[in-house]
Amino acid sequence: MDAPAIPESMRAAIEDFGNVLTLERGRSGHTLAGYENDLRQCAAWLVAKKGVRDWREVTSSHAMDWLYSLSGDNFAVASLARKLSALRGLARHLVREELIEDDFTALLQGPKRVRRVPGMLTAEEVEKLLAAPTGGDAFALRDRALLELFYASGLRVSELAGLTLQQVDLDNGYLRVFGKGAKERVVPIGGKAVEALRVYLASGRPAFVRTKTGSALFLSERGGALSRKTLWFIVQKYAAKAGIARGVKPHQLRHSFASHLLGGGADLRAIQEMLGHANLATTQIYTAVEEKRLVEQHARFHPRNRDQASADGKTRV
Repeated sequence: MDAPAIPESMRAAIEDFGNVLTLERGRSGHTLAGYENDLRQCAAWLVAKKGVRDWREVTSSHAMDWLYSLSGDNFAVASLARKLSALRGLARHLVREELIEDDFTALLQGPKRVRRVPGMLTAEEVEKLLAAPTGGDAFALRDRALLELFYASGLRVSELAGLTLQQVDLDNGYLRVFGKGAKERVVPIGGKAVEALRVYLASGRPAFVRTKTGSALFLSERGGALSRKTLWFIVQKYAAKAGIARGVKPHQLRHSFASHLLGGGADLRAIQEMLGHANLATTQIYTAVEEKRLVEQHARFHPRNRDQASADGKTRV
């Protein structure tokens, strides 16, 4: 059975909200596509199940029934939370534009999201990974600089792939990055990454330059910017070479960067700025990792724990 046609007024409101997200709030195309898809799904359900023809007809009960209907479709908690977020955003937009009087999502409560502790590498694993690109050919120089910079900066994969020569200041040891929402931030990168980048720029990058090569920092064999897919492949290739048995994903270097900084005593707000998190709560997930590590260290090394472990291991009569 085909989905019911969405009335033009409802479709236009969704598109107008999407324009606001893009032009005024700088949301990414991926976020925009997800929100618009969720809202079209909601509109189609309201038309089919409730006979709604305009957002002005939507009530809190309608919105609640839609969310309840999704609970039986095996959506992940994160997906349900995003769908509610999309509907809330639209409702508030309609109120601001005076297209509706009351926010029909004001009384809704979404599912509780359990933040998972991100996967990451140990300091020893990172050292092995960074040492994996060996030799002096252009590929090795590029990959060594890429991995050093990845771990030194904590950039997102898309940010690393999109870096240009103009964003790198090796003399002062920092990058100027444009992250989510086109927000600019300055990220220090440290001596090891600076050294690797200098060698790559002098002896590696020129080998990849072609007639139409632009200002991308990391180049492919064809002279274009490295894709995110290629970055993924490079990380996995050297993780395997380094003998890291478990699967290693590029984003784990970002998580490792943050966790290792926190473990070394860095301020949480400084880490937030370097990661480009808009909300400190997002960064605080790394405190859970550090707390878990401290508990493990206490259990392993505190003399009272060692004494108890020894006692537990003795044969009792």
